[in-house]
Amino acid sequence: MIYLDYAATTPLDARVFEAMLPYLRPDGVFANPASTHGPGFKARAAVEKARAQVAALIGAEPGEIVWTSGATESNNLALKGALEFRGAAPASKTLHIVTSRTEHKCVLDTCRYLEAQGVSGRSGGQPVRVTYLKPSANGVVTPEEVLAALTPETLLVSLMWVNNEIGVVQEVERLAPMLRERGVLLHVDAAQAAGKLPIDLGRTPIDLLSLSAHKVYGPKGIGALFVRRRPRARLNPQMHGGGHEQGMRSGTLATHQIVGMGAAFDVARTDLAADAAHIGGLRDALWSRLQALPRVQRNGGGEGIAIAPHLLNVSFEGVEGESLRASLPELAVSSGSACSSATQEPSYVLRALGRDDELANASLRFSLGRATTAADIERAAGLVIQQVQWLRELSPLWAA
Repeated sequence: MIYLDYAATTPLDARVFEAMLPYLRPDGVFANPASTHGPGFKARAAVEKARAQVAALIGAEPGEIVWTSGATESNNLALKGALEFRGAAPASKTLHIVTSRTEHKCVLDTCRYLEAQGVSGRSGGQPVRVTYLKPSANGVVTPEEVLAALTPETLLVSLMWVNNEIGVVQEVERLAPMLRERGVLLHVDAAQAAGKLPIDLGRTPIDLLSLSAHKVYGPKGIGALFVRRRPRARLNPQMHGGGHEQGMRSGTLATHQIVGMGAAFDVARTDLAADAAHIGGLRDALWSRLQALPRVQRNGGGEGIAIAPHLLNVSFEGVEGESLRASLPELAVSSGSACSSATQEPSYVLRALGRDDELANASLRFSLGRATTAADIERAAGLVIQQVQWLRELSPLWAA
């Protein structure tokens, strides 16, 4: 099996595994990090070291990192928490969010929930309105389009840094200071950007930024939300209990998972440039090989459009998507986000780019990682070319 689905999840890096072991053994560091005794202090020290490691990758302060269970929870906490905090102000009226149609499902579903439920305020429920911007055919939502959608009621803009299906890099670094000038919060889902692109929140005034460990060769079930301190981004908690994580996310901290995320982000900081060069070169080689087929389309990107190094999304005309994927049992690839695979519908991201249902369904997302080799790429390209040609020979539509 050739694994080319690193955007769905990554294997645990061996260095991360070794870092986690002392916190998993029965005789290891197992105490509650909130306990006020020697073993608890030792666990707390490990948690704080990991917090500093995560902060170092993104140019943040350790105190701005709030542990969560993953990027989905981080996105929920950012959107719901920000609106609920503002909704508690007596003078608040309708609250407005600007996002795009190609965001991750956990952002889109959270926005729809807020539209349906509103948020509770001191003077009663506050309605929420969401503007869903349509990207261009290359997958980009420009800062100018975002600014044009702002109203006096706009509280927050939410855009992912790197799209998880097509790899397009949004211009959040250019957008952030524009929103800061206008007093609008910026939330960025960076699950696919961290460890792939340089991020420096000391220079880029993003207010809230969501992170996930298992996209960066760390363990599943752990993530973080960057919450800026100066100027402070204020959130209402979504989980209540002991007031952990500065009161923003209660619950006993999973020391072993947190240590794993810290180690993974530390490795990513050291290897970022080498990883990008290695993976980006293989991605370009794969696209070059697939262009031997006629009538193939690369989804996202184009002249002057930045693409993250690990992602390639391609549509193949003249084939049926389910048949194509079934004919490639040796390849671990996907048709889009793993979080949307249960719907069995063509990718809403590709449809937002203007692809019809048939072409969107006949698409493959290749996502590469550290362990991907040139031999993997050559073999994968050969298999895809062979099966597309075979399926086209069977298709009366292609013959016509």
